[in-house]
Amino acid sequence: MTAPTMFFEAIALQKCLMATYNKMVVKLAPHILYTRHDEMFIDAVTIERDGRPPRELKLGTFKLAGLNDVSLIEEKFEAMHGLYDQADSKYKGVTLFAVEPESAAA
Repeated sequence: MTAPTMFFEAIALQKCLMATYNKMVVKLAPHILYTRHDEMFIDAVTIERDGRPPRELKLGTFKLAGLNDVSLIEEKFEAMHGLYDQADSKYKGVTLFAVEPESAAA
């Protein structure tokens, strides 16, 4: 598994990650890193899948153990607060790091 340091950096600097997930190359905009059942996950918006934009932008959940060949790229992203809600109950007490809440970003 990739060290979580890269995920912290991507979230803090709002930079995209490239990775292989389910045999597809994906470009992700990671919004939150958290744990569930002693495993680490990120919720991220998929910007590209095999070099193409998705039909719709949505927040997806990715198990860190399932992400391979992860690299931080220089492409920045804007936090998509309309797709992501840090107050969601699934993050309560398990959040390790997240993009700034919308009110703090304004």
